[in-house]
Amino acid sequence: MSPVIPAHAGRLRYSLQALIVSVWVILILIAPAGARNAADESAGERLYREGMLPSSRPLRGYRAGAGSIEGSDAACVHCHRPSGFGSTEGRSVIPPVTAKYLFHARTRQKDKEDTQHGSAAVPDRSAYTDATLARAIREGVGPDGRPLDYLMPRYKLDDATMASLIAYLKSLSGRRQPGVTDDTMHFATIIAPDSDPVKKQAMLDVLDHYFAAKNTLYRPRVPLLRGSERVRPRILRKWQLHVWQLEGNPETWKAQLHKRLLTEPVFAVISGIAGRNWEPVHEFCQEESIPCLLPNVELPVVKESDFYNVYFSRGVLLEADLIAQKVREQVGKSERARIIQVYRADDIGAEASRELCIKVEPVGFRVLNHALGSGDSIQSQADFLKGAGQDDVVVFWLRPKDLKGLPPDVPTRATLYFSGVMGGLENVPLSGGWRVAAQITYPLELPERRAVLLNYPLGWFRWQRINLVAERTQVDTYVACSILSENLDSMHDDLVRDYLLERTEDMLSSRLINGFYTRLGLAAGQRFASKGGYIVRLSESGRAKVTAEGDWIVPSLQ
Repeated sequence: MSPVIPAHAGRLRYSLQALIVSVWVILILIAPAGARNAADESAGERLYREGMLPSSRPLRGYRAGAGSIEGSDAACVHCHRPSGFGSTEGRSVIPPVTAKYLFHARTRQKDKEDTQHGSAAVPDRSAYTDATLARAIREGVGPDGRPLDYLMPRYKLDDATMASLIAYLKSLSGRRQPGVTDDTMHFATIIAPDSDPVKKQAMLDVLDHYFAAKNTLYRPRVPLLRGSERVRPRILRKWQLHVWQLEGNPETWKAQLHKRLLTEPVFAVISGIAGRNWEPVHEFCQEESIPCLLPNVELPVVKESDFYNVYFSRGVLLEADLIAQKVREQVGKSERARIIQVYRADDIGAEASRELCIKVEPVGFRVLNHALGSGDSIQSQADFLKGAGQDDVVVFWLRPKDLKGLPPDVPTRATLYFSGVMGGLENVPLSGGWRVAAQITYPLELPERRAVLLNYPLGWFRWQRINLVAERTQVDTYVACSILSENLDSMHDDLVRDYLLERTEDMLSSRLINGFYTRLGLAAGQRFASKGGYIVRLSESGRAKVTAEGDWIVPSLQ
């Protein structure tokens, strides 16, 4: 006998089936739209940043009377920057193209926060719509019918491509950035396991004190009193530092960093320190689009097309270029001239020696390399110096511990160069004839000239009661923190990672307090703020004093 099913149970089953069908219909209808939106935004990003159309053909722009530009040269990013916040150069103002700017009416009395983007120099205008923005891109006509600046190219984009570009502009720099909350900004500093322990602790002391001092200025977010537009907003977010200590082999570092980032999202990486290897950290920051500002590394990664890593200088690679510049001046003096390099195989001098080989190869110098193993002493390997003649060049990429082991007398009349970064700068431990003959690479300002530049950071250390144990590391860390602070203050509430790097490019050359560096500066596509140095000689008295052999050199071989 068949069971009797109540009528209400049948209705319930029918309702559930209808609900399931409805959900599936909604998912089918919504999912493709979301996928299309993501695809449109991705295509728009490629056009904006790379100058490539969805068809993979190069973007082409036209200027009246100035011909056409194509591909990467036509990409929007060149003028409007990765952040979309535009730029100013001389009297030319490139306005921002983010949704916050485009789709709101602008007046010089309203939205005064945008004066930082140069919009105060742009005439008042109505808000853009999708249609008027498309017309502006195609025809160079603003929302009120006024022609745009002649610098703005005109782009003949089809409707689908235009829609993808506008979709991307609506998302550009409009999302809350990782590591930023309503009341806190999170930063990381990264420490490689081969870092010098004294320098590591010296860096952390400066970071801890700087963050604590910064947070004494914190005030809760409350409405500001109305007044002059010149009044700066108070510090509205605290700074929190996360110390990411790496462990194990460099092959595992990126995985460690990705894991830390998931649990501790940060807005930027500030300072940091490593011994020989920084490349996994560099690659991690580039992959995750995290600004990495001015780490304490002597062997940086030279990939200036990578946007997110900024260094003080090229370190020992810059020293190699300084020597190459001088050595190439000797071309033609002797067909027998050689370059003899001495370094430890497991130290950064190995990479510096390769850089020098590359830079002197075009002029035909013969290069002989002597790599010291872990059990070798410099004195036991010094026989090779006896064969060096007066036309030869000998380059020492060695640390003070090795330099102290040089034989008492100089066994050669060759030209002698020593790495200042590795050897201790003016404190390089040379004596006797070595001291007289040595030429030292010096990619910093000279000691007497930088005394004034160090007054402020050294005074701040005394005020904070920070012991001076690694002067250059501590000063460089302080300078990195002050650059970060000045940039964030000028960004107001546009806390976007790309914009932080753009502000760094814009303001570095105008700074006065740079510690060990007189000249710092970046342009788009540059990631090494100090680009030159001196060749110096040591004083014969044994005091830590140097004299420059000529002017500041910016190698033309880079």
